[in-house]
Amino acid sequence: MMKVIFSRVHRYIKLIVSCWVAIAAVMVLTTTSARASSELPEITIYRDPSCSCCSGWIEHLEAQGFQTNNVPTPDVDSLKQQYGVPDQLTSCHTAIVDGYVVEGHVPAEEIKRLLAEQPTVTGITVPGMPVGTPGMESGDERESYTVFSFDKQRNSEVFNHYSFYSGSHID
Repeated sequence: MMKVIFSRVHRYIKLIVSCWVAIAAVMVLTTTSARASSELPEITIYRDPSCSCCSGWIEHLEAQGFQTNNVPTPDVDSLKQQYGVPDQLTSCHTAIVDGYVVEGHVPAEEIKRLLAEQPTVTGITVPGMPVGTPGMESGDERESYTVFSFDKQRNSEVFNHYSFYSGSHID
């Protein structure tokens, strides 16, 4: 009789411990992911007030956990010069995050990579306004594009490349 009682108590204790471990794991995962997104620095976006695609890019950043500071300005070109964006790599908006320049419709994952790796570059850019980049979506249509990094001497190199064939992304 004592063995039966002991066995039931033992199973009950194991069940309670398992529940507490599961609850603790959920709390740790929730806290970690909330902390990770709250640790992203604010990104300040300078854009032409009449540009609508910039709003789509800002929504993309916010959905990825960035806090944004939207600054409509009629003279975005002078900011590009001030922050050292090479003329051949410009786009419609210029952003500043944690001391880096982000030019154009750069995916949030590339900005997160920039912040994590902290390379010695001035910034990253997606030149022009390729269809399918964040904020430039047009149904299933997507153009291949390159994310470039650039330095203070305005030299550039490939940071990442996105190729699309039949709607699939190939790094």
